[in-house]
Order: sequence, then structure tokens, then C-alpha cells
Amino acid sequence: MMTGDEPETGEGAGSSDASSPPPASLPVVPSPLPRQRAHIIGAEAPDAPIPQAPPAPDDRPPMPRDRATAAYRIAAAFGVALAFALSVYTLLEVTRPSEGVIGFSFLLFLPAALCAFIAYVADPWADKKLTSYLMVPVILLIIVILVSVPFLKEGTICIVMLSPLWLGSGMMGASLTYWVRKRIANKGRTYCAALLLLPIMAMQVEPRLPVPVETASVSRSVIIHAKPAEIWPLLEGVPNVRSDEGRWNISQDVIGIPRPVGASLVGNGIGADRFARWQQGIAFRERITQWDMHRHIGWDFLFDDMTGWDITDRHLMPDSPYFRVESGGYRLRPIGPNRTEVTLETQYRMRTHLNGYASLWGELILGDLENNVLAVIRQRAEGHH
Repeated sequence: MMTGDEPETGEGAGSSDASSPPPASLPVVPSPLPRQRAHIIGAEAPDAPIPQAPPAPDDRPPMPRDRATAAYRIAAAFGVALAFALSVYTLLEVTRPSEGVIGFSFLLFLPAALCAFIAYVADPWADKKLTSYLMVPVILLIIVILVSVPFLKEGTICIVMLSPLWLGSGMMGASLTYWVRKRIANKGRTYCAALLLLPIMAMQVEPRLPVPVETASVSRSVIIHAKPAEIWPLLEGVPNVRSDEGRWNISQDVIGIPRPVGASLVGNGIGADRFARWQQGIAFRERITQWDMHRHIGWDFLFDDMTGWDITDRHLMPDSPYFRVESGGYRLRPIGPNRTEVTLETQYRMRTHLNGYASLWGELILGDLENNVLAVIRQRAEGHH
């Protein structure tokens, strides 16, 4: 017999347990399936953002490309370079007036440093081609010429002789910047400062180096259909040279060196003076030091009247401390009936750190002058027949 205190058993008891909620005091254990699903879903979900380290200097985002800013940087770079070049020029003219601008610090180090500086500042994104870098020395040289002629009173000869050195050195400097541009992206200020210090340091070293002194000789020859006795009077002097006489040459017809207009001999033999006159008021003397009738005549140049020489460049006077034309002469050599070889020779002295380069220009300019004079003599001598 069952009492109210005894638990029920059998099917009735089982179904009653299944439908009734668990006791409130027992914890609810979650099913393992939701835990597994949560794990899978979590694996498919995107990972949380991971904190990144700050970018390295070379990984920084590129500068915004503003055409106005780029144009300003280019103009400013050329302006700074020109001001720096004028400062160096003025400093050399004051401290070393006799040879300052004829040294390697001004002709080699300065253009290389300035072009390297301009190329760096003008290409902040480091994406220009090498051809753009090589245009920098060309533009800088044009600006220097435009400033030098009217303001610094530099002559055409000096500018022409300076141009190859400035172009060559400038292209080397610009090329250096092109090759190292991306490697010094975070050291631009140091690089620019080092470039501008380079010519200053060279200016301090150059005066302490011995300046080599060298002599050179330039000679030209021509075959004239005449006897030595017929040519000799023209070697003593050629009066009233016309503008259509002589021959075309680079030095006189392109660069603009004056042409001779006449020469006359005062006296006879050794000790006599041969007076030469050129265009634009240039005049000088040739003191006869060698005299062998119909064979050889030689002289020393005397530049005691410099009145007309102000038309040429002051750095290229014929008796300057670093360049002086010293002596010259004619030689006659018979080579057949009515045929004579006439040779004109000129000796000069150089005193620079760039004598090798200076001698190239001496060969060109003096060679052109000699060829022109010999052409006049040939035209006069052969015109008598």
C-alpha cells in the first residue's frame, strides 16, 4: 500500500520526471554543440587588428606632388646655386686676384657641387630620369653666361674656355646625385651641406699646392709658290691687311679674337722692333732676337702698351701671371723650284693647376692665328706672279 511519503515508480514516474524542469538549485550545463559551433565560427571570423610598428624612413608615404611646389624648389635651387657661385667668385677675386678663378676649386669642384645640389633639391620624389639630371649643368651654364657677360664683364674667350670644364664637372656631380639619391633619402640636409662645403675646402687646399710652370710651342706651316727672297720682305712686315685676306677659323670668326691689320719693321737685324697692329686697337712689339736673311727671323714679344687689350678678357691677357706669350719667329725652307715651306712658331708659358687643359686651347687659338697670318703671306707672295 502506498503512502504519500514514498516516491512513485514505473512509467508514470519516468514521464513525470522528463516533463518537469530540473530543480532550481542545479546549474545549467551548456550543450557541447554550441561550444563547438562557436569555436568554428570564431575561426572563420577575421582576426582582430594587430598593432603595427611605425614605418621606417624609407617606407614613408610619398610626398604629395604639387607642381607649384616643385617649380618653387627648382627655382630656389638654381637661385641658391647662383648666389653661392657669385660669392665664391667674389671671394676668389678679392683674396687671389691673380689666379683664383683659374684653379681647380672654381673650374672643377664648384660646378660639380652646385649641379649635384640642384639635382637633389629639384627631384624630391627621386623619380626623374638621368637625362633630366644631366640637363642641370646645361641650364646652370646658360644662367652663368647670362650673368657673367653683362655684370662680371667676362670676355667671350674666357666663357668659351670655361664651358667644357663646367659642363663636364657639372654632369659628374649631377650623375653622382642620381646614383645615390634613393640611398640618402633621410640624409638630404647632410648631403647638401657637404656639397656646398666641398668647393670651400678645395679653396683652402689649392693655394698650398705648388703651381706647375710649363712652356709650350705651337707651329703651323704652309707651302708657298715663291722663292725665299720673294717671301722674306713679307716676314719683316705686312702692311694694310684687308678684311678679306687670310682664312676662316674658329678663334677669330666664331669666338671673336681680333685679326691683324698690319705689321712693320723699324730698324734692321737683331735689336730692331717689329710693330704689330690688330683690330679693335690692339698693338704690341716684337723685339728681333734672331736674324738669318732669307732663312730665319725670331723675336720676343713685348706687351708694353696695353691700351687696346681691355677688349679681351682680363684673365687671358698675353702677359698675365698664369699665361704669357713669350717668343716667336718664321723659318723658310726651300723644297723645290719656286716652292718654299714657311713655318710660323710661337712659344708661351703656363702657370696653372690645369696646364694640360690650357695647352689644348693654346694649340687651337694660337694655331688659328698662325694659319691666318700664313694665309695672308701666301696670298701676298703668290699674288705677285
